[in-house]
Amino acid sequence: MGQGFTLGKVDQRRRSRLLGVVLTVTLFPTLPTQGQTIGQRGMVTAAQPAAAQVGRDILKGGGNAVDAAVATAFMISVVEPYAAGIGGGGFALVYHAPSQTMRALDFRERAPLQATPTMYLNEKGEVIPRASLDGVLAAGTPGTVAGLAALHKRYGQLPWSQVVTRAIQAAQQGFAVTRRYQQWATMRQSVLQQDATAARIFLRDGQVPPLGTVIQQPALAKTLGAIARDPRSFYEGWIARAIADFMAQQGGKITQEDLQSYTPLWREPICGTYRVFQVCSMPPPSSGGVALVQMLNLWQLLPPAPTPMDRGHYLASVMQIAYADRARYLGDSDFVPVPVAALTSRRYAQQRVREILPRRARPQSAVSAATPIQLAEADNTSHLNVVDAQGNAVSLTFTINGPFGAGVVVPQTGILLNNEMDDFAIAPNQPNLFGVVGIPADNAPLANGIEPGKRPLSSMSPTIVLKDNRLSMVLGSPGGSRIITTVLQLFLNVVDLGQDAATAVARPRIHQQWAPDILFVEPTVPSSWINTWQQWGYRVEQTRPWGNASLIRVLDHGQLEGAADPRGEGAAMGW
Repeated sequence: MGQGFTLGKVDQRRRSRLLGVVLTVTLFPTLPTQGQTIGQRGMVTAAQPAAAQVGRDILKGGGNAVDAAVATAFMISVVEPYAAGIGGGGFALVYHAPSQTMRALDFRERAPLQATPTMYLNEKGEVIPRASLDGVLAAGTPGTVAGLAALHKRYGQLPWSQVVTRAIQAAQQGFAVTRRYQQWATMRQSVLQQDATAARIFLRDGQVPPLGTVIQQPALAKTLGAIARDPRSFYEGWIARAIADFMAQQGGKITQEDLQSYTPLWREPICGTYRVFQVCSMPPPSSGGVALVQMLNLWQLLPPAPTPMDRGHYLASVMQIAYADRARYLGDSDFVPVPVAALTSRRYAQQRVREILPRRARPQSAVSAATPIQLAEADNTSHLNVVDAQGNAVSLTFTINGPFGAGVVVPQTGILLNNEMDDFAIAPNQPNLFGVVGIPADNAPLANGIEPGKRPLSSMSPTIVLKDNRLSMVLGSPGGSRIITTVLQLFLNVVDLGQDAATAVARPRIHQQWAPDILFVEPTVPSSWINTWQQWGYRVEQTRPWGNASLIRVLDHGQLEGAADPRGEGAAMGW
């Protein structure tokens, strides 16, 4: 496990600059918050209240932050099937308070060993529409169960079976359909209808269920029961055989060898400094840590923003640079060289910040070359945060990628498969579900191209912040390619603007990801600001709110302040 960092003296020039930002910038209009939640001994935030409650109960019952995180994740796998589950994968960041150390766990899905770089192209080399999104061919080898087991084995203190029990009960008893469930089921209704098992579980007579309909998952309860006895059964027992047999029958590529050989990986987090804060997030194959630190490095070098429009322009500019680099350089570092140190260095930021012009947008072609495309945004990932009484913390993001993943359930198991293979760059400049592209560097292969056993690039950014080497914040969000910029803005809302957790999470967001060449803004951003940005050369698109973020702050007197996003249905629960 990596060592804690000692932070130096605060840069007084930077402090003055940031104070100027706080004094001169008018805040974005803010969505109604879900209220302040305070805990004395522990806090859990999650995208579903039932999941947050399970995590809190684990803390109250003597579990630590990792026990609570694992229990919460399993519960999410039952009650938020459109977003995350045991048929997917993810990342976790863990802060161990006694040793003041931070570790990152990669349980991202892997490309099947039979995968090929051209598996989604026809004989003419053209992309086969939706081949990487719908059906068994879209699925990567799941890592969630192995990841949660590895997390618990290293840090958990309650019995493994105990942290899985509540999820088993929820799968048996069922959960009630909410508006968010209906939203995503409507989007994926036609795909779910094509799979008899998925349609039987998640639809009613082929239609989206009415509000309040109880969704029971007895097959998933059976699978979770087997996992509670032995998590390796997912990879070596009857569950693994059921997955492999189904894949063989349906033309998928995941085999028993893929499952047996899957291993989660402990990695060193990517950390940077901002004022007196140390900000840590995930290393490759997540792009989150690299991009977040790169954007913070650039942000610290910019002059004070005299107006909200200037602040938005500077935010968009640092986002644009980081996402251009993401498209060219980022991938699974076990397969391709990723220049992490260079991209996250202050020297590189000093070089790139000179490109940012006051009150003038730069077209995509001026940053790097690619073809503009339309973004298809989805929030179907789930994030949770936990802090316990000892100051241990977990920030965990996991997913099945798009809404209801591949839209396919493995019979007799209740496992909804991911469509994570779409997160690879299946061809140069070919946008994935979230509109991001991959471009080759100097005629080299795509950094995020498909290779057997490779993990696709991700934007998931579970993040933990230390202040003077002590826990300060735990945060993260779903939202596809918009995750990283959401985390950036949450952090800056707290640190630069002095906002509490609920206000910081509710504040409207902007997003620029280089390709497409669009500044995305949420509906409550004033039209006068949009008009100004357009005058400065931005192509602005106002969309529905995005993300489903959550945040825990450690207050100066040791209390814990938690908030869940009013855009979603989540909750913060303390005790």
